[in-house]
Amino acid sequence: MITISMDMLQTAALAMILFLLGRFIVSRVEFLQRCCIPAPVVGGLVFAIVHLVTYQMNWMEIEFDETLRVAFMNFFFTSVGFGASFKLLKKGSVAVLLFTALATVLLVGQNIIGVVIAPLFGESPLLGLCMGSIPLVGGHGSSASWGPVFTTDYGVMGAEVVALACATYGLVAGSLMGGPLGRAKIKKYNLTPDMKEVEKDSGLGEPETVYTTRSEKLDSDTILDGFVLIVIASGVGTYITNFCASIHITLPTYIGSLLVALIIRNIADATGRELPLKAIDVMGNTCLNVFLGIALMTLKLWQLASLALPIIVILALETVWMFLFANFVVFKAMGGDYEAAVMTSAICGFGMGATPNAMANMLTIRNRFGPAPKAFFVVPLVGGMFIDLVNTGVIILFVNFLK
Repeated sequence: MITISMDMLQTAALAMILFLLGRFIVSRVEFLQRCCIPAPVVGGLVFAIVHLVTYQMNWMEIEFDETLRVAFMNFFFTSVGFGASFKLLKKGSVAVLLFTALATVLLVGQNIIGVVIAPLFGESPLLGLCMGSIPLVGGHGSSASWGPVFTTDYGVMGAEVVALACATYGLVAGSLMGGPLGRAKIKKYNLTPDMKEVEKDSGLGEPETVYTTRSEKLDSDTILDGFVLIVIASGVGTYITNFCASIHITLPTYIGSLLVALIIRNIADATGRELPLKAIDVMGNTCLNVFLGIALMTLKLWQLASLALPIIVILALETVWMFLFANFVVFKAMGGDYEAAVMTSAICGFGMGATPNAMANMLTIRNRFGPAPKAFFVVPLVGGMFIDLVNTGVIILFVNFLK
């Protein structure tokens, strides 16, 4: 077998070529667009499958230098921290806190399913976490960051491959489940927008999160300022992560950087200083695409062969749990009205996939049945800000309990 080694720049270059391939494929496949499958995921999976074939045929194996992947992963999660403004909780705080609490119950349930079922197949409960909220609520970003931690620190082989595979499934499942479930509630209870409430809630405006930031200029200065803030927060944050490691608390490498960014953002809010949020958003999304491109193309899919059965069983149970929770708990807890139906469709989106999936589910319903301003305020705020923080905290608790 031929072994090819790529340095960090060659690895990044190949990842970006595959990103362009993925974007080309997504632009021509409506299903991928509807399910909000990211371009680097598509391109990376195509390459990973080709690599699987060459490996299985004993032709070629490629070794990658993933140094830049770690750097861009930290930069992306740092940008998420800059989106976390607790000042915005004052607007619609009851609905935001309630929806956050519901999402927390959902992700704890996802982790319990993974942790309980995985040992029945002779696998580590930590591998079960890689089929729980890490991929389903956390998505590809969380999967690609936690997977190496489990493999390197705890010897859970195939953790990253499993998590990324489950994250890809979740994107599709969340998109396919959310829209029909929301529409079914609207039809069953003959729900329509309450125009008095719509007029009142329209004053909420769109929250400033990593997904929706207010309009501001983008030029070389603001982009540079945004990147400088990301790099500073990333560097300072490593001291927090290293300190936690010294007292035997397991954290992903990015959590310290995310916390520093969160502190900077809220100090700026309290002192009236403006941050280049749009530039930070753009830089964060750019880093995410580079990070995912490298993570997906370096997958060793041959590690999935022995894990196929537990993955199928656990994902089936996770899907049932998502449907039952959204259908019987979320809808009633959020008020049982039209806005609740829209938020029911949304929680399927980011409960199994990502916030863009939730937004796509809501847009489909809004375009057909009418406006839902409260849902469009609450969901981006929870999905783009609070759920990542909560999910990280819950995962850390599970990891440190199970290790």
